[in-house]
Formats: sequence, structure tokens, C-alpha cells
Amino acid sequence: MIHSRMSLPAMFAAALLLHPASAAAEELACVTTEWKLLGANHKVCIESFADPQIAGVTCHVSQARKGGVKGAVGVAEDPSQFSLSCRQTGPIVLPAKMPKESTVFSADTSILFKETRVIRLWDEAHNTLVYLAISRKVIDGAPANSISTVPVMPWGGR
Repeated sequence: MIHSRMSLPAMFAAALLLHPASAAAEELACVTTEWKLLGANHKVCIESFADPQIAGVTCHVSQARKGGVKGAVGVAEDPSQFSLSCRQTGPIVLPAKMPKESTVFSADTSILFKETRVIRLWDEAHNTLVYLAISRKVIDGAPANSISTVPVMPWGGR
């Protein structure tokens, strides 16, 4: 039996190709929630992103970020605490074939295997875009979540 081994760079390239395209977020602000004597303070940061496939929708995600020495050097595991709000910010243009589900945002919240992901769902019966934020951890599943809905409405007489 022949076993083929994939190199580490090839595995990362394959993972990037398989990972769904998601929006790049812009950090708006961070607010200190607890001052730390050593290292970075604990804080809540707010990021903004436009849905990469649906023009006219903008989402904001707030996420808790752990400070201390580990937080200062980027190895702290952020808690699964976040909130999501999405709104119509312009004319909404839906694609001809609207997918039932699509990942629109993803951010790592630990150095290994944990992320916050925003998934867009299409509620065709109610003509509404549903955005679901979840905390994904390979071992523990995804219990933390937040939801926001955007009804598809005319914008400025269009």
C-alpha cells in the first residue's frame, strides 16, 4: 500500500482553499473592561464588516478580548462572549441564486482551533437575511451564539 504525505505548506494551502471566503473586518474601537497591572487590559472590541456577497448590509460584532501577559503577546484564549448586530445600510442586491447558508465572517479567538464565525442564512419565506454568530471550538462544539436579522426592503425609493 502506498501512502502519500502532504507537506505542511501544502496542507495550509489546501485549508485556505477549503475555507469559505469571508469579509475583512475593520476594528472600530476597544473599551477597557478591567485594568491589568501586567500586560494588556481586558477589553471589548467592536469590529465592522460588510457582507461580502450581499451589497447593502453591514454588521458589527463586539467581542471580549482577554488581557494580561498572555493577551499582550497574543496567546490568550478569548472567552466566547460576543454580540452581533446587522443592518441594511444601502440598497440590498441579492444574487440571482441565493445560497441557503454562507459564511460571511470569521476571526480566530485563540492560537489554536477556536474562532468566532458569522453565517448568513436565507429565510426565503419571510424575505429576510439571518446572521448567526457562533463560537467554534473543535472539541467543545458551538454553544455561544448571537443572532441578527435584516429584512430585505426597498431603499430610498429603489
